[in-house]
Amino acid sequence: MKFRRDSRMRMHSEMRADSLSDIMFFLMLFFLIVSTMAAPQVIKITLPKAKAGATIQKKPLIISVNAERKYFIDKNETAEADLEKSLDAAVKSSGSATAIVRADKDTPWQDVVTLVSVANKLKLNVSLAVDKAK
Repeated sequence: MKFRRDSRMRMHSEMRADSLSDIMFFLMLFFLIVSTMAAPQVIKITLPKAKAGATIQKKPLIISVNAERKYFIDKNETAEADLEKSLDAAVKSSGSATAIVRADKDTPWQDVVTLVSVANKLKLNVSLAVDKAK
C-alpha cells in the first residue's frame, strides 16, 4: 500500500505579525511614560547658573533648601534646629564625606551659609550645585 501526498494539500508555515507591532508600540509607550515619572530629585529647586563646574564621582549627601526655607537631607525634610543632628546621622549611615548644597536661586543667602557652616562643622567636603550657564 502506497501513500501519496497530494501536492494541493501542502502545509505552509506562516506567522501573522499584525498584532505584534501593536504590542511593541504599547510597551514603548509604557516605558516612555514610566521613565518621565521617575525623577532623581523630587524637591523642585531652580539652581543658579555658573560657567565653570566639576562633577563628583562618588555618591554624596544632598543637602537642599528651597525658596520656602524648608531644609532637606537627601529627600527627607528636616527642621532648621535639627539640621546638625540629622546631617550627622546621615553621614554616619552613608559613610559619605562629601555634601552637595542645593539651594533655590531665590533662597536667602543666610540659608545657604547655614547649610555650609553645618556641613563644615561636621568636617564634610562641601560643593555648591549649579546649572550650567548657556
